[in-house]
Amino acid sequence: MFGDDHFLPIVLLNVLGAAGVVVWHLQGSNRPTARLIVQILFFFCMSLVLYVGDIAPAQPESIYTQGFTALLSKSAMILWWTHLAWTTIGLIHIYVSLNRKPREAHLIMDMAVAVIYLGVALSVMGFVFGMPIATLVTTSGVVAVILGLALQNTLGDVFSGIALTLGRAYAIGDWIQLSDGTAGRVTESNWRSTNLLTAVNNIVVLPNSQLARQSLTSLSRPDETHQITLGVRFAAGQRPSFVEEAMRTVLESSIRIVADPPPTVVLRAIDAVAIEVELQFRVASVAMGISAKNEIIDLIHGRCETSGLSLAPPA
Repeated sequence: MFGDDHFLPIVLLNVLGAAGVVVWHLQGSNRPTARLIVQILFFFCMSLVLYVGDIAPAQPESIYTQGFTALLSKSAMILWWTHLAWTTIGLIHIYVSLNRKPREAHLIMDMAVAVIYLGVALSVMGFVFGMPIATLVTTSGVVAVILGLALQNTLGDVFSGIALTLGRAYAIGDWIQLSDGTAGRVTESNWRSTNLLTAVNNIVVLPNSQLARQSLTSLSRPDETHQITLGVRFAAGQRPSFVEEAMRTVLESSIRIVADPPPTVVLRAIDAVAIEVELQFRVASVAMGISAKNEIIDLIHGRCETSGLSLAPPA
């Protein structure tokens, strides 16, 4: 039973808890640091009141009474557990920020937040309202199995998204190419799917489970540069060294390819009809590939006119 020694701490807990909620909302979502300071400060003050008042939030049978005092004590404990959840979540956010985790870690953060809120909800039901937690957990397990069967595909997407996040196969902004030929820049990664912006400015929404089953090539790692190969056939009447030098001049004249690493001219084959040449060069990003290739083709045409080179018919 609460005596006079407990009434004042309970009232103070309600005041601090309600004030913490109001101040927390007034800070706004654009001030996460201020919010975290408010969370820690009010939670520390409420915990100090519990300690000084000799009140144990995990022992409801020795604390709560009947009447208005019981209502105050229950609301005080609910506010304390709520502030505990907020403080824990805030500290996890700080840990993620200090360790410079990738933006995709919000999937793991969401799961951690869900687990924390679930644990706090069960604690409130058990410690504040005295409900049988074991029965609730058992019932929840049966419901979870039913929901798991009903949401099998969705859960597959969720856990595939978590696996992709932990594996860090890609990051927001990376260019990737899948084994089915789909290629694009990663613009968003959420619980269910990953969005790719293709070169033709379309958004492709890929379920995470489908993405996890395919082999993936990152076009942005170890850097953004992308190699392009262009094959050209010249008439066999010209010397290969002259053709090589002409193509090297073409590559050096381009303004859309990168100079480091330098482009390469490879003489692939020769027969009675043609000399097969392969031009290998890099562009700053995948998005520059089409314009750079068009420029090289135009430069090859101009070089053929000025140097007397003749193109061979297709093989």
